[in-house]
Amino acid sequence: MSVIKSKYSKKQEMVSMFANALANPARVAILEMLANQSCCYHGDLSDELPIAKSTLSQHLTVLKKAGLIQGEINPPKTKYCINRENWGLAKGLLLGFFDTKIDSYSCD
Repeated sequence: MSVIKSKYSKKQEMVSMFANALANPARVAILEMLANQSCCYHGDLSDELPIAKSTLSQHLTVLKKAGLIQGEINPPKTKYCINRENWGLAKGLLLGFFDTKIDSYSCD
């Protein structure tokens, strides 16, 4: 059985994964809210955010799959935390991506 090799580097795949997780304003709002907590959030985030519970669940799943949050996302157990290790990794990768030198030519 052959293994299909990705055409993209691990770094490129990770930047894409984190950027995709940030590509929705509801997910950005969730992350901002959780980042401002002194400890894990216990409760129903749908009480805090103007989105339906089913939509919230989908957004939490995307954020958890990207590794930006951790915890229980299945009621009745609700506990959400920023995954600090992956948060730092995402920050470094995204800052590094935007620090990439671009050519100084003009497209005009």
